[in-house]
Amino acid sequence: GGVVFDPGRAALADGAADQLPQGVFCLDRLGTVVYANAAAARFAGRAREALLGRTLWEALPWLTGPPYDDHLRGALLSPEPVHFHVRRPGGADGGHGGYDGFAVSVHPGDDLLTCTLVPASRMEAPGGPRPPGPAVAAGPSMAAAYRPIALAIALTDAVTAQQVSAVVMQELLPAFGGRRLAIYLLQERHLHLAWESGFPPGFLEPFDGVALDARIPAVETLTTGRPLFFESMRQLAETYPGLPVDAEEGARAFLPLIASGRLVGSCVLGFDGPRGFSAEERTALTALAGLIAHAMERARRYDSEAALARGLQQALLPSRLSAHPRVETAGRYLPGTEGLDVGGDWYDVVESGDGLALVIGDVQGHGVQAAATMGQLRSAVRAFALGDRPPDEVLSGTNHLLIGLDPGQFASCCCLRLDPATGLTRIARAGHPPPLLLAPGGRARPLDIPGGVVLGVDPGARYPVTELILEPDAILALYTDGLVERAGADIDDGIAELRRALDRAGAAAGRRDGLTLSGVADRLTAAARHADARPDDVALLLARRLRHG
Repeated sequence: GGVVFDPGRAALADGAADQLPQGVFCLDRLGTVVYANAAAARFAGRAREALLGRTLWEALPWLTGPPYDDHLRGALLSPEPVHFHVRRPGGADGGHGGYDGFAVSVHPGDDLLTCTLVPASRMEAPGGPRPPGPAVAAGPSMAAAYRPIALAIALTDAVTAQQVSAVVMQELLPAFGGRRLAIYLLQERHLHLAWESGFPPGFLEPFDGVALDARIPAVETLTTGRPLFFESMRQLAETYPGLPVDAEEGARAFLPLIASGRLVGSCVLGFDGPRGFSAEERTALTALAGLIAHAMERARRYDSEAALARGLQQALLPSRLSAHPRVETAGRYLPGTEGLDVGGDWYDVVESGDGLALVIGDVQGHGVQAAATMGQLRSAVRAFALGDRPPDEVLSGTNHLLIGLDPGQFASCCCLRLDPATGLTRIARAGHPPPLLLAPGGRARPLDIPGGVVLGVDPGARYPVTELILEPDAILALYTDGLVERAGADIDDGIAELRRALDRAGAAAGRRDGLTLSGVADRLTAAARHADARPDDVALLLARRLRHG
């Protein structure tokens, strides 16, 4: 058997963990080895490639069976690390019947078990007396053994500088008993404070924006590329006379953040009391600084791309919607808040002959590419609609254009043409959620409109047209799936919830001096707007046909 690995994660973790004398390996929830450092392979007496992708009982059979299975099961159920000893028959060098002893620690995570192997003194064969006392003490030295892997895994999901800093706060400080953290990032030859925790309020302000020629440890650790360790505040004051300090007692570590030779910034760790830094801890902290630097570099690229995508998205969304004296429209767009938060949702209202074309769509994916593809599709739809083409031809033409562009993306779309004078509405959709219709004095309902496949997949796709009469004061709602999808819930439940919200808002709009259509749009997007997290972006387009006079 085998597994497919993310080279980005492996590249970050390997360099750090391979410097550690302890064996480190990771198991997924099915018991498959998904990572092993060089020391773990050496202790196992097998090549690293022979461990990866194999179950624990295949890769390390001497670590399975009673009582070790019970310890591993306990780690799956416990939030705390589990520690025990293991005896390896034969020795790592294929010895003659001896037993190598290892102290094993298993650290549970959301998706992985991170395990460490530390060579112990030679132990007696099974059945002999066991060493007294706990197998392994949980402390900074053991934490240093597994934190590079845990940190690398956690940093993989951190995409902004704030998220990277939060991961460092959660994973790094507890491992070494630290209580203070400051992270500086380099910008135009000045170090700017990106994160602080535990320092007295205002203490770090004078150090924010310092130039690279300043003689302070946070600068010199970066310019020299060497970590600086001070085992007491007195040692720090003697090395840097006149440097303000935030405490009389404590220790400090200043780590350079350098990614592939590029200066990124510096990281400051603070400890409440004097402490020494062992050679093992210095090596681990230096390796961890490399992981942080790579993650911060990635976060910078993310921030730049996100800013570009946001600007592109805002430029491409309509600043105003085409108007008609007999039709009121309102649109809303909310970006997602997770990952690269700019997506490919869009809406538009276009003059089409003597009527109006309303369109809403959702390009798969997020980021600059999704926003750029959205802009191309919006332009295509506008061009077809301005030519007074029926909805099915608008979708077919846009489908062929997207296939010709070949961006490796697809899009859902709903397009309708409304005749304001008669209310005749012709609708076609391509893999998009069905519109909702709220008739005057009635209840909102999803329209039963047979649709075609999403755009960009099948050049021969057909998009059947459904006709209906939009009565005066009726509200038609077009939306993207970000408004109705919820984690772990069926999309039909989300549509039903939106339908009920439209009922309530529509009732308020129907009263004298009630809500405008813009107010209805605000009501329908209120929950998404105030949500703690939006995994996807949201678009909404409402239309109401007005009565004469």
